[in-house]
Amino acid sequence: MKLAVAAGATAATIVGASVPITGMLEGYPVLTGQAMRYALGAAVLLLVARRLPMPSWRDIPPLLGIVASGMLGFNALLIAAQQYAEPGFVAAVMGSSPIVLALLARNRSLAAVVGAVVVAAGVVVLSGGGAWHGPGLVLALLTMVGEVCFTLFAVGVVKRMGVLGVATWTCLLAAAIGAVLGTFIEGWRMPDARQSFALVTLAVVVTALAFGLWYFAVNRLGSDRAGVLIGLMPVAGLTTSVLLGAQELSLVSTAGAVTVALGCVIGLRRGSTKAAADIPSSERPLATAPAT
Repeated sequence: MKLAVAAGATAATIVGASVPITGMLEGYPVLTGQAMRYALGAAVLLLVARRLPMPSWRDIPPLLGIVASGMLGFNALLIAAQQYAEPGFVAAVMGSSPIVLALLARNRSLAAVVGAVVVAAGVVVLSGGGAWHGPGLVLALLTMVGEVCFTLFAVGVVKRMGVLGVATWTCLLAAAIGAVLGTFIEGWRMPDARQSFALVTLAVVVTALAFGLWYFAVNRLGSDRAGVLIGLMPVAGLTTSVLLGAQELSLVSTAGAVTVALGCVIGLRRGSTKAAADIPSSERPLATAPAT
């Protein structure tokens, strides 16, 4: 339980703190850039994985769902949404994803739902709301759906293929699909030193490391309890911005961060029994520790 929470929190923190890194790719082709990022991420994962399982026909639809909605689609929609809405508005809408995950979970608990609501409220306070025009609301909602799908599509296939198997295959598929689409839509361009640094960092840290940690957390905690940890992403983004001097720490943002932390505590309460039930017997420890 504690290890899964730590893994999920670390993954969410990495993704949230990587926002300034992603900003280095502004103006660079989206699809071909993602193709390079995921190809390098897959290469790193292949070095780590001792054995890469082959997906069955049953596994292909969820793997493609993760790639289309939660990886390539999510990043493209996020960029498009910010052209018609303020970042704070997009972040506020995406902050509702823990609620959706909690409500759609097969074995959802009241604690997870309440915690998700508190997390979403904290994200709204933290982001400051923001405004939108034109298709900004629709694009923000679709971005939130992509974030939800990244987790939901993985719930079953991670149990069958393992964390590294799913992370590696989704990166391979995203690299191949992104390369084909990018060739016809955007073309290829050699990245400069700044963009190369961003692509390598995103591939190794945000993709290979964070993907593996997140799917480990989802597999152990369930999508509803792991979902509340998504609220840590904007908190990590705020912390990074403050440390870099790009944003000042205000009383409102501090209150939002504290509210998110409170929601995570509520959502993760009494999760030991459910989490243990979700773990295959072959992966459970031989000796069980007392419930925390």
